[in-house]
Amino acid sequence: MRKNPFQFELVSVIINDSVTRDAITHDEKRKFLEFVRNDKHFCKYYDGIYILFYTGMRISEFVGLMIKDIDLKEKTINIDHQLQRTSQMQYIIEPPKTEAGIRVIPMQEEVCECFRRIIQNRRKPKVEPMVGGKVGFCIWIRMRCLWLPCIGKNIFNIVEKYNKVYKVQMPKITPHVCRHTYCSHCASSGMNPKHLQYLMGHSDISVTLNTYTHVDFDNVKKEVQSLEKAVL
Repeated sequence: MRKNPFQFELVSVIINDSVTRDAITHDEKRKFLEFVRNDKHFCKYYDGIYILFYTGMRISEFVGLMIKDIDLKEKTINIDHQLQRTSQMQYIIEPPKTEAGIRVIPMQEEVCECFRRIIQNRRKPKVEPMVGGKVGFCIWIRMRCLWLPCIGKNIFNIVEKYNKVYKVQMPKITPHVCRHTYCSHCASSGMNPKHLQYLMGHSDISVTLNTYTHVDFDNVKKEVQSLEKAVL
């Protein structure tokens, strides 16, 4: 077909199945987090990386969190904005990627403990960084760096160091791989797809099902076996 007969672009309605998101395995995640926790230099990043793996937040949502967004009593995270960096190297506050991105995420106890340590160890600066009229960010290093540009680099360096120590190599890990991993592991555990869509902040469930999860034969086999038992 030489000419599109429709009044819209086909790519706007057809899901691109060729786009896959690589998630690491449960064992790889466990080994990676254990390595970070025990490393004398990189252990200071353990809590933040753990939170990324066990909440599925976008990195921009995570670094934009303020202390008031974390409710340790109710064990919830309120997400209604994200922190972005412009091409002019300036920080700005924006609403979430979609309306579905505005959500409240329940936390597991260990995630609460990570936030507790982050808040307790947070050094109060002489002047609180202010971005878009917001102050009191949970994560910050210095006035010009709220973890946004450096967390990916630090994770890269951790993987690089890990692979120098162990023969079995750790695959590439980025903040977005943490998000993919959370989504895929929740899906493989049997979580309700609509609940997972909510947690991920996806406006379209096809993104949750087709892009961020992958089919594993062992999990499919377990599903069939469990179905067989239920029928019997």
